[in-house]
Amino acid sequence: MSDSLWGYQPSSGHTAGLDLTGYSVEATDGSIGKVDKYSDEVGSAYLLVDIGVWIFGKDVLLPAGTVKRIDSEDRKVYVDLTKEQVKDSPEFDRNQHTEDVTYHEQLSAYYTAYRIL
Repeated sequence: MSDSLWGYQPSSGHTAGLDLTGYSVEATDGSIGKVDKYSDEVGSAYLLVDIGVWIFGKDVLLPAGTVKRIDSEDRKVYVDLTKEQVKDSPEFDRNQHTEDVTYHEQLSAYYTAYRIL
């Protein structure tokens, strides 16, 4: 993975400016939802994934470093996480995710435990 959890892996196929909104998100063991929002911001890139179909009303914030591959032809994003790992991730809080350093640290600690180096 990239050195930073908050940046896309060089091998992911990510292209700056590519609109990922609406892309399906695939865990290592199946589909988990769709990209609701994303950021390409250097050092804090992420995907906000609506997993409402799978777990009603829940969104998760996935750091861009969890993205393994982007397939723009099929409009799919593949992440290096299982469904269970995504389901158990820290609860998303729309009021904290952009400015709360503690929240980012909490997310970093959770997802770093699952990084494949």
